[in-house]
Amino acid sequence: MNALRGQVGGEISVEMDAAPGIDLTKILAEMREQYESLADKNRRDAEQWFFSKTEELNREVAINTEQLQSGKSEITELRRTIQSLEIDLQSQLSTKAALEGTLADTEARYGTQLAQLQGLITSVEEQLGELRCDMERQNHEYRVLLDVKCRLEQEIATYRRLLEGEDAQYVAGLQLGGCVGR
Repeated sequence: MNALRGQVGGEISVEMDAAPGIDLTKILAEMREQYESLADKNRRDAEQWFFSKTEELNREVAINTEQLQSGKSEITELRRTIQSLEIDLQSQLSTKAALEGTLADTEARYGTQLAQLQGLITSVEEQLGELRCDMERQNHEYRVLLDVKCRLEQEIATYRRLLEGEDAQYVAGLQLGGCVGR
């Protein structure tokens, strides 16, 4: 600028018409008022949102607390039921073990008795077989003796007839022919 001044060589005066001055205090006051009103509105909105959310959370907490208490009660009841069922199960297992032991003892006892009875049956069958053999032998002996008796009776009858004077040929014929009743 000094170089330009040196060239122009003179003095320059600049005049400006200035517009009336802007009242910055008034503008700042209006801005402050708008900001405070906006801040107040935002604060009220935030408070309303906070209270609605707090109320909603309190309701949820109440519902969840109630559900939690209900769940705890149900869990307690289920634990009691489980304990009762476990006691019943142990009782049933003990009863089962006792019954299985009794069954094993009974099976062993009846197995022994069955073996004894089987031995007795075998013995009786053997005796029955021996009796059958004896009966067959005795029956055979009885037939032989009966045959002998029959012959002896015929001989006695023959001798009686001879003694009574019957014919000798008749006696010989009987002796050759054998016993009639056989």
